[in-house]
Amino acid sequence: MRAVELEAVTIDAYGTLVALRDPVPRLREALAGRGVERTGDEVRRAFEAEVAYYVARSHEGRDEATLARLRRDCAGVFLEAAGAALDAGDFAPAFLDALAFEELPGAAAACRSLAAAGLRLAVVSNWDTGLHEHLAALGLDRLVDTIVTSAEAGAPKPATAVFELALERLGTTAARTVHVGDSQADSEGARDAGLRFEPAPLADAVRRILA
Repeated sequence: MRAVELEAVTIDAYGTLVALRDPVPRLREALAGRGVERTGDEVRRAFEAEVAYYVARSHEGRDEATLARLRRDCAGVFLEAAGAALDAGDFAPAFLDALAFEELPGAAAACRSLAAAGLRLAVVSNWDTGLHEHLAALGLDRLVDTIVTSAEAGAPKPATAVFELALERLGTTAARTVHVGDSQADSEGARDAGLRFEPAPLADAVRRILA
């Protein structure tokens, strides 16, 4: 499919557009500041437990109230896994502050290349509604036409709802859209929704799309 036949590209967020800086040092510091000393390995294992919990529930953070509850619960999972007897609600802001995202190399330039080719762009991700804030902080929200999270769609990829909502917002069809992602959920969800799939890295995918 050549670029002239396309109308839009949807792009996964985590692992395709952005990455998470190592949160362990800041989480260790946050715990130590509350009198809880843990090794880096202990904190990493606790964070991995939180990630597993969050991945299955990211779509539950759909508004201010549910997002606050999800963040509190995630902080609670981390604290329990770390063996830290701290209040999850009190620790949640510090936990969130430790999560700093950064643009993956070449991601912004890739988005600009797609837009310059006349393509409409959407971020389509398994994430709570806080994704809008993270992308805005990096200036990446200005490079796409819309951001669609699984929380807004009501179900995570590989369910097709998030793709269908993105297509509706972009005003295009699955047959004229390519999805770029880095996971099996991306591949399965896109193809089930009728989109062509291109694997990340984004810069490499863009070269194939525009060839």
